[in-house]
Amino acid sequence: MSSFADDFLAETTAIVAALDRDDIEAVAAGLAQVRDGGGRLFILGVGGSAGHASHAVNDFRTLCALESYAPTDNVSELTARVNDEGWDSSFAEWLKGSRVSDRDAVLVFSVGGGDRERNISANLVLALETARSAGAKVFGVVGRDGGFTRKVADASVVIPPLHPDRTTPHTEGLCAVVWHLLVTHPALARVPTKWESVK
Repeated sequence: MSSFADDFLAETTAIVAALDRDDIEAVAAGLAQVRDGGGRLFILGVGGSAGHASHAVNDFRTLCALESYAPTDNVSELTARVNDEGWDSSFAEWLKGSRVSDRDAVLVFSVGGGDRERNISANLVLALETARSAGAKVFGVVGRDGGFTRKVADASVVIPPLHPDRTTPHTEGLCAVVWHLLVTHPALARVPTKWESVK
């Protein structure tokens, strides 16, 4: 008799096998192009994905020499914008305040990717529209069908929803796998990770 752990890990294995490798390579190449062109990376996420964004900012900065920021890392500015301007526009206004430009990129971590029609993650939708209007590149690691992020992205990775009743944990867990793949990808990595460099 299999345990829940057996089932969950078997599901994870199947999802990893189904990841589109070409999509991952396209995101890696696109981010490297932004870095090599002197652009910055703005990483957006809500809830657990906000935690991912903060961790990924560290990794892209320290391992890839890619100047990176997340709006959720500055709680004072974020809460001021939410209080004064509203939640939906908070990321878009932060991007405007950061003078997002056509040299920059936005990377979204999201289970749903945003959906204008159903008013889900409107803050991501408005932020991506702001990025696009500035000419910035858009990338994503998303779940389900990728939502608005997938529609407007230059390149994105969809975590296949092979097990719909566990879409969120699988998407959030494998998002971390994908970004760790990216920050150690030969196209992006500039500095070895610590324990691999210690003899």
